[in-house]
Amino acid sequence: MVVLVTGANGQLGQAIQSISGKYPEIDFVFCSSSELNITNLENCQAVFSNYQPQFCINAAAYTAVDKAESEPAKAFDINANGAENLAITCKKFNTILIHISTDFVFDAYFSDGIAYYDRELRLPLKSNLGLIETDVPFPSGVYGLTKLQGEQAIQANWEKHFIIRTSWVYSQFGNNFMKTMLRLASERDTLSVVSDQIGTPTNAVDLAEVLIKIIESCHAELVSASNYGIYNFSNEGQCSWYDFAKEIFHQKGVSIDLKPILTSAYPTPAKRPAYSVLDKTKIKSTFGVEIKEWQTSLATCINQL
Repeated sequence: MVVLVTGANGQLGQAIQSISGKYPEIDFVFCSSSELNITNLENCQAVFSNYQPQFCINAAAYTAVDKAESEPAKAFDINANGAENLAITCKKFNTILIHISTDFVFDAYFSDGIAYYDRELRLPLKSNLGLIETDVPFPSGVYGLTKLQGEQAIQANWEKHFIIRTSWVYSQFGNNFMKTMLRLASERDTLSVVSDQIGTPTNAVDLAEVLIKIIESCHAELVSASNYGIYNFSNEGQCSWYDFAKEIFHQKGVSIDLKPILTSAYPTPAKRPAYSVLDKTKIKSTFGVEIKEWQTSLATCINQL
């Protein structure tokens, strides 16, 4: 079984590589952007023709959330056009596409203790466990918009797909919030972190394990055509970025004066979702996935640093 992974040098790509040895039955092909440029359809089809993959994990993405506001064309080319090229290519080679999306397709918020997922219509969340896959997306920035456009392009071009929406991804690989916090703590005595954005951290290695579980389920013919579509995945629980930072420092034994601040006190070019907790009921029931609490998974990651 051949599984082609795009974005091999990114955080998720490296996480998949770190566990690939546990699956000798899978022949992983890891492609960096220089080896497989998803914005080039001819290049995509040439690579697929060479490897003939049964599955493709698209871990390639433009993820510079703030920079996307000033580089919308580049973000669109990778996140939307690139996703469409892969969908077209996967259809041509009958390859099942597993595409990684984001909580940034939403901008839910809290008001009077209630979580809503539409600011204008004030529609409350359908699940008290968070956003579900059928909630209507409404991205507030370029990054979220281009990721949503990528989802839509895949849905329009190739039915054999799994779109996995995830949130707040971190790991021992690449650049991420956890590593940034530890670096800043080594440089400063005081640190202020936003406390009014609520979501769930996701260990990239846990995400990688789930992607392979989906592949194994498909390969064992445990997945029917009705199972294709969008799924949420993050670790369990919820917290603010301030809570996340506090737990990082606690588990690492770092002493620092950590202060909570409001989003309004820390303006950024791109607007962040105020609430993006994802309900994982669908992925757990469909694939029998067991999901760790975010604090537990963070401890595992910190031990691996």
